[in-house]
Amino acid sequence: MNPKVKSFYHKETFTWTHVVICPETKKAAIIDPVLDYNANNANTSTQFIDEVLLYIKHKGLIVQHVLETHAHADHLTSAAYITSKTKASVAIGEGIQRVQEIFKSIFNLDKSFRTDGSQFNLLLKDGDKIRCGNLQIKVLHTPGHTNDSMSFICGDCVFIGDTLFSPDYGSARCDFPGGNAQKLFDSVQKIYALGEEKKLYLCHDYPPNQRKPLAWFLSSVQQTENKHITRTTKIEEFIRMREQRDAQLNQPKLIIPSIQVNIRAGNFPEPESNGCRYLIIPLNKLGKGF
Repeated sequence: MNPKVKSFYHKETFTWTHVVICPETKKAAIIDPVLDYNANNANTSTQFIDEVLLYIKHKGLIVQHVLETHAHADHLTSAAYITSKTKASVAIGEGIQRVQEIFKSIFNLDKSFRTDGSQFNLLLKDGDKIRCGNLQIKVLHTPGHTNDSMSFICGDCVFIGDTLFSPDYGSARCDFPGGNAQKLFDSVQKIYALGEEKKLYLCHDYPPNQRKPLAWFLSSVQQTENKHITRTTKIEEFIRMREQRDAQLNQPKLIIPSIQVNIRAGNFPEPESNGCRYLIIPLNKLGKGF
């Protein structure tokens, strides 16, 4: 069965949040939901995700799952807020455990922070299957951008996270901890092998030349037109391009707050004695390869 998909674009972070709907049961999964965050004053808001939840309410949908394609470094997840409003479970790839270990050290988190992934309801591995109403969502491990990166296959749709962007923007960076250009090349080939008629749903779109952001592309278009990796690209060419490009990139603007929240499944640190919650800024730490 093919799902119905409703996609919402968060223009401040260029992020797509996808609602995957079983047309028979009205059960739904939300993939890569965003929490609003103002970097100027460290204020959060739920305006964007409230619009998504309002759509879900008006359509009479029941949210079963929040699915994270990986622990994002460019936006905060609203997974915890969604679970406070629904009975949804939160799932992410089992590689999150290694991500938590790395960033526990970088942010010098105290002993109470667990690195076993237990902040999430479900840790996924390659080949796992998730039921959403009468839909079956198959989990495909697609590392390279990060080691915990997962794609989700549902009918004729594949939700590919940051593995690929739009054809005119290319592919994901590979210079985060656990990132690897050769692994990303192999992951893209796995996605391409799923078939040319698959709809590849993006986590981000950075539209150049004033075009409107697009949520998905047919695999056939990506396989022939992606500016970084088509089905005929040689692995040596891709690795060389990716390493040269990554060496010139700055860290994402929201990496410091995003990672600290996202490795906690969208929860913030516990309040301190004054009732305020704090995030940590590690000075001179987040350089090349961390």
